[in-house]
Amino acid sequence: MTDIEKRRRQLVKTGGALGIAGLAGCLGGVPGTGGNTTNVGMVYALGGKGDNSFNDMAFKGAQKTKKEMDVSLSEVEPGDASQFQTYQRKFASQKSPSFELICCIGFVQTDALKKTAKNFPKQNFMLVDSEVKRKNVSNFVFKEHQGSFQVGHLAGLLTTSDFSEGGGSTNGDKVVGFVGGKQNPLIKKFEAGFMAGAKHADSDIEVKSAYAGSWSDIQRGKEIALSMYDEGADVVYHAAGGTGNGVFKAAKQKSRYAIGVDSDQSKSAKSYADWIVASMVKHVDTAVYNSVKNVVNGNFEGGQTHSLGLGKDGVEAVIGQSFTGKIPKKITSKLEKSKQAIINGDISVPKDPKNV
Repeated sequence: MTDIEKRRRQLVKTGGALGIAGLAGCLGGVPGTGGNTTNVGMVYALGGKGDNSFNDMAFKGAQKTKKEMDVSLSEVEPGDASQFQTYQRKFASQKSPSFELICCIGFVQTDALKKTAKNFPKQNFMLVDSEVKRKNVSNFVFKEHQGSFQVGHLAGLLTTSDFSEGGGSTNGDKVVGFVGGKQNPLIKKFEAGFMAGAKHADSDIEVKSAYAGSWSDIQRGKEIALSMYDEGADVVYHAAGGTGNGVFKAAKQKSRYAIGVDSDQSKSAKSYADWIVASMVKHVDTAVYNSVKNVVNGNFEGGQTHSLGLGKDGVEAVIGQSFTGKIPKKITSKLEKSKQAIINGDISVPKDPKNV
């Protein structure tokens, strides 16, 4: 059992009996008491920290605010969706000290936050990946389909090329794969964009898709990816949280390539850097940082929805650290061209795989 799993089990076991100070103590964060300190509560998405992906990007943004501003951070890592409202309410009802902002990470918190925000109208919240239309909620959503198009385009260009760098190589087949965590409209955006990008490179490319049904089942992620590699895939892209670590294991085992998500996973999962050819970076860190900064500066943007895509540096395709300067220029130039076409509106990226 990892330290993160042990900590989360302790949190789940004790959460019902503890106030926020106690919960924060379990995770190493204690609210500040200084008059100028901005107290921020963080309710992570399922899977928690240590996923090398979505939650860790939120944590990265929070840590940056602590370094640059007088901010105190208290965190909770729910083990089940039924706990979201409980933890949101605990932060919102805390009075000594009160929390100037509560960050709710992940679309699964939407239903809980609709109730919590209504019951605590004077409490400021921020929500990532969804929208709650209330004046005390600042929403941040991303154009994941656009970034996924870019990495799909890269995968398509690679699978139609003779490419051998890092720890892998292409096999001559025109096949790529996508592994999702749980099926929902959000992850379908990743799948649709990836499929469209691959087809943009070559309409004859076969795109295999499968869902693991979990955000934290590494073994299942590995099994799915191994099957795809065995069926000819050169590159597999995941949007599956911690489950994606299994995709990296499979890529290494088969000497093929993987594409990470949310963070530059060639750095956050650096033991697989020779197989992670790129990542679709989703700047959740920027969303968290900007929302906290706004509150510190007295400019909370409640009732607004910020939509971040390629043009606003919300998402981007980042080449893996072991492949920097090693992707042929004829490929990188095509990627830059398609990126600009998306920004200019010349390429419309679908959000549903049915429309690819």
